[in-house]
Amino acid sequence: MTSKEIRSAFLDFFKDKSHHIVPSAPVVIKNDPTLMFTNAGMNQFKDLFLGEATIKYPRVADTQRCLRVSGKHNDLEEVGIDTYHHTLFEMLGNWSFGDYFKKEAIGWAWELLTKVYHLDKDRLYVTIFEGDTSEGLARDAEAFSFWAAHVAEDRILLGNKKDNFWEMGDTGPCGPCSEIHYDMRPDDERQQVKGQDLVNADHPQVIEIWNLVFMQFNRLKSGVLEPLPAKHVDTGMGFERLVRAIQGKTSNYDTDVFQPLISFIAEKAGIKYGENEKTDIAMRVLSDHIRAVSFAIADGQLPSNNKAGYVIRRILRRAVRYAYTFLNFKNPFFHELVPLLAEQFKDVFDELYQQQDFVEKVILEEEVSFLRTLTTGIQRFENYAAQQSVIAGDFAFELFDTYGFPIDLTELLAREKGLVVDMDGFQKALNVQKERSRAATSIDTSDWVLVGEDEEVEFVGYDTLSAKTQVIKYRKVSTKGKEQYQLVLSVTPFYAEGGGQVGDTGVLVSETGEKIAVTDTKKENGLIVHFVDRLPTQVDVVFDAQVDAQKRLDTESNHSATHLLHAALKQVLGDHVHQKGSLVSADVLRFDISHFSKMTQDEIKAVEDIVNEKIRENIALKEERNVPFQQAIDMGVTALFGEKYGDYVRMITFDDTFSKELCGGTHVRATGQIGFFKIISESAVAAGVRRIEAITGSKAAAVIREYFELFQNVKELLNNPKDFVSAVGKLVEENSSLKKEIENQIKERSLAMKKELEEKFEVVNGVNFLAAVVDLPNADAVKTLAYALKGMMNNLFLVLGADIEGKPSLTVVVSEDLVKEKGLNAGTIVRDLAKDIQGGGGGQPFFATAGGKDVSGLQKAIARAKSFVY
Repeated sequence: MTSKEIRSAFLDFFKDKSHHIVPSAPVVIKNDPTLMFTNAGMNQFKDLFLGEATIKYPRVADTQRCLRVSGKHNDLEEVGIDTYHHTLFEMLGNWSFGDYFKKEAIGWAWELLTKVYHLDKDRLYVTIFEGDTSEGLARDAEAFSFWAAHVAEDRILLGNKKDNFWEMGDTGPCGPCSEIHYDMRPDDERQQVKGQDLVNADHPQVIEIWNLVFMQFNRLKSGVLEPLPAKHVDTGMGFERLVRAIQGKTSNYDTDVFQPLISFIAEKAGIKYGENEKTDIAMRVLSDHIRAVSFAIADGQLPSNNKAGYVIRRILRRAVRYAYTFLNFKNPFFHELVPLLAEQFKDVFDELYQQQDFVEKVILEEEVSFLRTLTTGIQRFENYAAQQSVIAGDFAFELFDTYGFPIDLTELLAREKGLVVDMDGFQKALNVQKERSRAATSIDTSDWVLVGEDEEVEFVGYDTLSAKTQVIKYRKVSTKGKEQYQLVLSVTPFYAEGGGQVGDTGVLVSETGEKIAVTDTKKENGLIVHFVDRLPTQVDVVFDAQVDAQKRLDTESNHSATHLLHAALKQVLGDHVHQKGSLVSADVLRFDISHFSKMTQDEIKAVEDIVNEKIRENIALKEERNVPFQQAIDMGVTALFGEKYGDYVRMITFDDTFSKELCGGTHVRATGQIGFFKIISESAVAAGVRRIEAITGSKAAAVIREYFELFQNVKELLNNPKDFVSAVGKLVEENSSLKKEIENQIKERSLAMKKELEEKFEVVNGVNFLAAVVDLPNADAVKTLAYALKGMMNNLFLVLGADIEGKPSLTVVVSEDLVKEKGLNAGTIVRDLAKDIQGGGGGQPFFATAGGKDVSGLQKAIARAKSFVY
């Protein structure tokens, strides 16, 4: 069977078992603070397991794209080295929400594997939970008895809590699980060692292919396990491993999931796959990493320098580094894999196929940037290594953190020079960064305290800004030492942050008159959570929930304006424009789009004109709720990549021929409420992504008034010229001319000073030495003087101090012959001397500078300079 046939057979099998087939959720998680990426098939159903959403389909099946490169599940450094770890992988799953349980899950798993996929029964082993006395948990006798109907008892193995009791995290739904393992070893090896002895022993050919999780308990913050009100089934089967087993391969990378990519890479590199371990690893890395990077970008996560974006950038750079080091790709190549990948997943995950050009261009620009950084980093290593006998751990970490050098590349470069890397120092610096990052994102939450019946929250905020309500449950949350409380209400008019729109604020007024400020509203796994700084004195009373009306109105104006802006951008720039992110608050709207060139002033003006024309038309909002998703798509609605839509959606239309989008946010009743629209900035935020910031309504009026007053004030300063632009131009020209005149005077002064200083050089220990404080007005003048003196003679060691507008500076120059022969290093010296001026600095071995705070320390630094040549 081909991989496509294997995937289809899974979905068809469970469809025949009355399962509803759902699409994969995006790989980027948006409403779960505990996760960056979808790392398991169950993530999109988390709110169902927690009982925080209505179960529409008691039986569900899907194939979910997952990413495991951060947090608890981080396989990145193993990817490519072995044959079965991946960054992005597909997880096939079937789910029961309070419907069937162990008997059906086990029976159907065995039926699918042996009768549909025809896997060898003699190579299959299963595990069950052996129990745990410390938790008061007995052996899973139910699972054992159901497996015994299909498998010989010596193939039903006991597993400990680590392997056979599945937990979502420190808290939440959990339960015993039953793994299915497949022995892929040759028959002669199987005769020598039993497969039972190699299950869960990290043998590369005896692998887990499916895990059946039986959700029975809820883990509380205290550690106590309480039974769930309903029992669920959560299964996950690694698609790549399954294909390998069915196709009889010894490696996941030998299947038709990866071979088309690997063959393309091998052909382009002119290297045959399977002949050299290092180049094989590199090809596996590229074929794996292109999947993770491409789907993350298609789902809306662009490479960046923080959080999820940093993870994607790191994966991308790891691939480029392997291509550069082992496959000799010195020019961008990684992006060329995108079209092949997009075609491979067409009709499976169409998000990538539809955005192929955009994804390819983003990766290309990241490659170009990193190859430049890689070259700079290698040069930096060369300069550093020339002066060292050991590569310091903090320097290795700097290469890792700043230049994207994996530590193994630094070790490789060091070995080539006969040097070693201080790995203890590197690990120490890495641990400090991890601890700092962990502390910055640390969130401590207590268990929910139930006040009323735990029921689904009713959101009424589309129709009203106030509602009578009660607290269902609450909990305490500590973030960076600050304590807050989260409340869940039975009915709420507060909009929870989502779709780029900020969460509502407002107040809860109890029936006793107590007022509790709501500082934010967010959605967590489908649950609307209200943030307050203190708990009400009485939580079990009726409250009047009141949204801040003015803030909501201003936010709605900006949100509706983004819809008009999106449509106008497509008209002016082209249909390639897609929304790549947004932020909508009461003060400003921020809108990111896929576009690869800076917008011209004419284009900006055209967009503004279209939006303001639609505002003046006062187009009434057309809101349609609970529209079947496919029906909405057939109607030509704009859906956003990276969003997870349900079977029924909400459509927002401003003129059927202009703007029609799927959206869960709040909007004005008619476009005239927006008042006026003005773009205040347009800039690049990432490769292939432009950011537009704009204002509307009273904020736009205030900015226009401010600019007009500024214009009037400047005009008055220029004596109200008739031709304002010409007058300003003349002023700028005069200013530029005067600057050049001053610069020439400073240059002449520097050159005159050069003649004075030439006579003050002295020979110290065979070195032409001079240290002096000079009276020059800026750093450029000091640099000009320093280079002029450097060009005069060999064996030169020069230190110049200067007081530049009340701030001390030091410049150190060492001629190249002294760098090589005596090991003098301007960067090291200037850092030492800078202590006297309470500052710091650095530079190259032959030229370095430093700045500081204490001008009085200049003379001390100058006096100490001579000590470096004794």
